[in-house]
Amino acid sequence: MNFNESQTQKNLAKSFAAECQAGARYQFMATQAQQDKLFYVKDTLKLIAKNEMAHAKLFYDYIVENSGECKVPFEADYPYVDPKLDTSLSAEKEIEKEEADKLYPEFSAVARKEGFSKIAESYELVAKVEKTHEKMLKLILDGYKDDSFYKSSSKRLLRCSNCGYVELASSPWKKCPICSLETGYIAIDFNDIFCSVAKT
Repeated sequence: MNFNESQTQKNLAKSFAAECQAGARYQFMATQAQQDKLFYVKDTLKLIAKNEMAHAKLFYDYIVENSGECKVPFEADYPYVDPKLDTSLSAEKEIEKEEADKLYPEFSAVARKEGFSKIAESYELVAKVEKTHEKMLKLILDGYKDDSFYKSSSKRLLRCSNCGYVELASSPWKKCPICSLETGYIAIDFNDIFCSVAKT
């Protein structure tokens, strides 16, 4: 199929625009997390923003490689949500879920049907990353809602994201014993999430 006449070209253009906007929204959320003194959450949101921009670059490159200079007309709806952190986290979690479970698998199937197997594979891989983002955002949102980021009924590993100090504890320190930075710098452990998505 001629790439310039394909639905895949339009899907890539939609995906590029969506990932760029997501990257911007995560940057806005990171600013709010910093104001809320959730510094590790801020760093995590900035990392997700970086991931989204890498996805945008991938989709952009596919268009340029297959079309050269072009304009791709398409229609799409893009979300604008309340900038409060809990509202934004909830909205982005749902967006990541839709991309992972529905949108990108559909775009992959279209690309495969149209003969663009490499693009189809990329959509499948990006969908796995979006599933990881969804689960990370759920963990952050749950902790934000009930202020339980670092509280636990049993001891668990707490790590300062600044200096690397680690401690087994059921409640967080107010200031890191080494660098004196506050609770908001304690790292949240996403390893279980990464492992569960990698196995799928």
